Amino acid sequence: MLSDAHQLERRGAIVRILKDGLVRKQADLVRLLKKEGHAVTQSSVSRDLRDLGVLKASGRYVLPPDEVTRANGDFGSLSQFVRELRPAGGSITVLRTTIGAAQSVAVAIDKAEWPEVAGTISGDDTIFIATATPRDQQELISRLRTLFRI
Repeated sequence: MLSDAHQLERRGAIVRILKDGLVRKQADLVRLLKKEGHAVTQSSVSRDLRDLGVLKASGRYVLPPDEVTRANGDFGSLSQFVRELRPAGGSITVLRTTIGAAQSVAVAIDKAEWPEVAGTISGDDTIFIATATPRDQQELISRLRTLFRI
């Protein structure tokens, strides 16, 4: 297993590569990282992209805004990716996003550590957000509508 220093160095390289050019496939990113001497696999790059909150928009990987990366509560920059909000029963809320953005939005929600959120599950364009009670769900819906203007 690689040390934290190697992981930080690799993630720094990913950020730099994504800032410098268009990367459309994880395989391209793996190739570029290996060319720079990083020991990577597709699964390690996938994990890094998820942990960094990288979005896939318009067919390419894009870095999240710095505010979201720091999880300082500024969700305005993610609002462009959020499409729809729907309660599903008394404890599950469904948040729909553009294709490829659900994981990044879910990571930002998880990092915010809101007391009413028990957890999230995200797919490609859908997030299920679990709350413990119907009252928690109402608080969550109110918060999401304010943050994402939906």
